[in-house]
Amino acid sequence: MAEDTKRSVRIERTAVGQYTVHNARGGTLPVGGDAFTPVELLLAAIGTCTATDTDVVTSRRVEPASFTVTVTGDKVSDRDTGNRIENLAVTFEILFPEGDAGDAARAVLPRTVALSHDKLCTVSRTVERGTPITATIA
Repeated sequence: MAEDTKRSVRIERTAVGQYTVHNARGGTLPVGGDAFTPVELLLAAIGTCTATDTDVVTSRRVEPASFTVTVTGDKVSDRDTGNRIENLAVTFEILFPEGDAGDAARAVLPRTVALSHDKLCTVSRTVERGTPITATIA
């Protein structure tokens, strides 16, 4: 049987400028107000996508002592091309314990981060390719 390739979320307005995002598994995420902004969610999606790929591979060798990913970008407001984020950067700060297992995790880290960026992370691959978005009114 073919894998279901459709992905979706449902966004419900809760107040002016505030929303709750729902997924099919029952997860919810507040957006707006004191919660995350849509731009922060984009940055989070980029970072957690590649972090997940990296974490799965390196954690097979050893549990990290610390694992932090920071995603930054510059918001640009341009009269001709509109608002967007430029200069996106993902920075990994991962510490592995000393010893053979930590050495093994450190050894695969650069290749794993590169593979996630170049091929595996659906989010960053989509952003970099510039996939068109269709907006409709039901």
